[in-house]
Amino acid sequence: MKKNYINKKINRRNFIKNCITYSLGSLLLTAGGYSYARFIEPKNLSINNHELHSFKIPQSFDGTRIVLFSDTHLGHYYSINEFTKLINIINEQAPDIILFTGDLIDAPNKYKDINKIAPLLKQLRAPLGKYSIYGNHDHGGYGSEIIRDIMRESDFKLLINEHEKLFNKRNDYIFISGLDDAMLGNPDIDKTLLGVELQTFTILLAHQPDIIKELGNYPIDVQLSGHSHGGQVQLPFYGPIFTPIGATTYYEGFYKVGPIELYVNRGIGTTRVPFRFLSPPELTIFTLKTG
Repeated sequence: MKKNYINKKINRRNFIKNCITYSLGSLLLTAGGYSYARFIEPKNLSINNHELHSFKIPQSFDGTRIVLFSDTHLGHYYSINEFTKLINIINEQAPDIILFTGDLIDAPNKYKDINKIAPLLKQLRAPLGKYSIYGNHDHGGYGSEIIRDIMRESDFKLLINEHEKLFNKRNDYIFISGLDDAMLGNPDIDKTLLGVELQTFTILLAHQPDIIKELGNYPIDVQLSGHSHGGQVQLPFYGPIFTPIGATTYYEGFYKVGPIELYVNRGIGTTRVPFRFLSPPELTIFTLKTG
């Protein structure tokens, strides 16, 4: 896989389309939804519960709880106080495993409360492990080393084109793998999955969901992604008015792409604009089920 495979030139037609959709969104907000989209829905956290079924999941992993969160975008629109509340909510779910799929801080080199983040993340409790990957905002703003240090201090395993055997108390295991960001990083799926056993249940963390189009022949059972924010602003009967490059095909919820099951989390924070409409922030809880 080549670096920056997602970067594409936006042609004139797409530019015009984006202008129109942004105008529609602006009209919607101006017409009466501004207060709701700005102040209410961005704080209206959805906690969604799902089951992941596979004959590859060991019997001893049946009932294991995974909490997935993504795209907090700590910064001007999402405060450290809101993040503190999120940490408490995640712990209340009693997860066995915690997964984070990137974009921790909106602009890492400009964030003033940087020293408060690792102690909060360290409070997250997950007896089987805490894992994370880079998003494009993590690499942007000279943030690669900043994010690496935060994750190290908070006992998260930052997966960069690698995988890890996740053992439980009975010494059974599944694979957790993590791909580097596809926009500003150096994703290498061959390196990431080298040594992964076909008969073992494998989860791939990849920030951009659309990368799944490149993964059909790899031993992956489930891909978990973020990046899209669910579009942040959706219109009834139309869907998202804008989704970022890397999430133009898959932007919310479950998809089946060839042999791989994909789930796209809508994320916690916002970016570019501080609005959410018909796309509330999301915390996802997966329960592993054998068979």
